Amino acid sequence: MLYYLFEFLEKHYELAGAGLFQYISFRSALAFVFSLLFSTIFGRRIIDKLRSLQIGESVRDLGLEGQKEKAGTPTMGGIIIILATLLPVLLVAKLDNIYIIILLVTTLWMGLIGFLDDYIKVFKKDKDGLKGRFKILGQVSLGIFVGCMLYFSPQVVVKEKIESAQVVQADLQTTNVSELFGKEQKSLKTTIPFVKNNEFDYSVFVTWLGEDFKKYSWIIFVFIVVFIITGVSNGANLTDGIDGLAAGSSAIIVTALGVFAWISGNIIFSNYLNVMYIPYSGEMTIFISAFVGGLVGFLWYNTYPAQVFMGDTGSLTIGGIIAVLAISVRKEFLLPILAGIFFAETLSVMLQVSYFKYTRKKYGEGRRIFLMSPLHHHFQKKGYHESKIVARFWIIGIMLAVLSIITLKVR
Repeated sequence: MLYYLFEFLEKHYELAGAGLFQYISFRSALAFVFSLLFSTIFGRRIIDKLRSLQIGESVRDLGLEGQKEKAGTPTMGGIIIILATLLPVLLVAKLDNIYIIILLVTTLWMGLIGFLDDYIKVFKKDKDGLKGRFKILGQVSLGIFVGCMLYFSPQVVVKEKIESAQVVQADLQTTNVSELFGKEQKSLKTTIPFVKNNEFDYSVFVTWLGEDFKKYSWIIFVFIVVFIITGVSNGANLTDGIDGLAAGSSAIIVTALGVFAWISGNIIFSNYLNVMYIPYSGEMTIFISAFVGGLVGFLWYNTYPAQVFMGDTGSLTIGGIIAVLAISVRKEFLLPILAGIFFAETLSVMLQVSYFKYTRKKYGEGRRIFLMSPLHHHFQKKGYHESKIVARFWIIGIMLAVLSIITLKVR
């Protein structure tokens, strides 16, 4: 909203300083500061309100140290993150940008699913919360929406560098970088890390059926989007088990995605690093900045000992946003590395359950790989304090984020 106001003031009244709102860097910084201040200042009031409504966490007895002390801690704190993200985005972002629209819908959609889940747990006293089939239905529906928007929207395009001797020579002489890129075009291309010719086109899955079938390649793309959104959102949900782990890990992941969004949406950086240029995607940097500000501000109250839990309202929303951001900047194949913490937590549960069922069938009694899953509970059972587990997981997350960023040049 402020973007359009200052654009009008600069155009018609030449107001000094109004032109700053044309710069993504300025608006991103503004979004981060506003979000951080909102989540830290108003977060306290939201927590007090949740406590007054007796929206407390009911903790299952898993035999973990310090677990009983957490009972009654306000949950549904993901509302803080959602509000701290949405408000600055609505103020300083271009609201007609397709990527901003998709991210706003994702935030509200996943936030609603998580809210319903928490509401049923707290007020209906049903520990299972929202039925699993309804969660999956909501995630699948969002995936179909996001996939269709990314494929059919005329704003979602790429520009590829023109590889020719004339252009190589022009690269050394011209100052107009845009001349090095071709026209905007629809494309289902994405990028694969650590590969020299690292572009991959999803349409290859159907081209073997003949060129006439290429127009149906969007169906494959939508299916992949659904799978990624469902997987990452559930991974974030599993990671939210000890104070500060999910919020801190997510802030690291989203910051790295912010680097990718900035580079992919900037024609100069895209040219310099020889990566896919995605017009209009730079606007996502503003959403990302607001989101990181909300996560960091939430950590003020969520670090050990937590004064509030994000609940499914926060964890499902966080996972959905991370998935959509990665798909939008065409870095979804990086998620097993970049979101390695989520991946490890999910994998530990899958291995534990599968191995338990296999050994029960084979030996008559179930055996376990880990002392407890998800993975962070395994280390709690080994006697590590949860603050130490969180700090070390953050360190691993930072290492994975740096490794992901250097894939821009390591191919």
